[in-house]
Amino acid sequence: MISLSFVVGVIGNIISVFFFLSPLSTFCRIVRNRSTEKFESFPYISTLLSCTLWTYYGVTNPGSFLVATINGFGVVVELIYVALFLIFAPPRIRAKTGILFGLLDVGFVAATVLVTQVVVHGDQMRINVLGFLSAGLDIIMYGSPLAAMKTVVTTKSVEYMPFLLSLFVFLNGAIWTLYAVLVKDIFLGVPNGIGLLLGIAQLLLYAIYSRKRSITSSDEWEIRERLVSSSSKMDEQIQV
Repeated sequence: MISLSFVVGVIGNIISVFFFLSPLSTFCRIVRNRSTEKFESFPYISTLLSCTLWTYYGVTNPGSFLVATINGFGVVVELIYVALFLIFAPPRIRAKTGILFGLLDVGFVAATVLVTQVVVHGDQMRINVLGFLSAGLDIIMYGSPLAAMKTVVTTKSVEYMPFLLSLFVFLNGAIWTLYAVLVKDIFLGVPNGIGLLLGIAQLLLYAIYSRKRSITSSDEWEIRERLVSSSSKMDEQIQV
């Protein structure tokens, strides 16, 4: 009989696919304009690191096959995103992205594999170490959009915080928090619970500032109509 946790995990895999693919419109824009503009590479660097460690955790921890499959998919997708940043970013951002990729996604991952295989003894201890590291990095991954949230507040514009990404941060955090509760995995539960809260915060910011933008546009249109109307009346008076 199929368990509830398996069903929730499959749903989580499906939602996570959309989560990983949600920045596609952003990267289509980057490729089309041949520039990364004001977009940040760190969210993709940190997500790649998180996915790599969760894949390792899922392979190591019995019963975590669903965690390994979706994060393996995430590794492939995030590698593509990072590669596009390295191609289209201006020199300073390209150098920063390359350094972060080398230190975190290559160096840190290699060190983690080496330490857990050589220094850490016992399967359960290895699982605990990997779970602790993965959870910590997942919190960083979920926290990485804070820079985008700050930009939204300071510029009063949601241009650089895509709606779909915010939506799937919320959905991804919610479904994997439920899965973690069902399988009693605290390492999955804590970061995804934080992701759920940050997803809610991003959606609230989007609702506030996208509405303000709409109101502003409406006001500007009304002002233009009044100016046109006033100009027409003046013309009529002059002609009389």
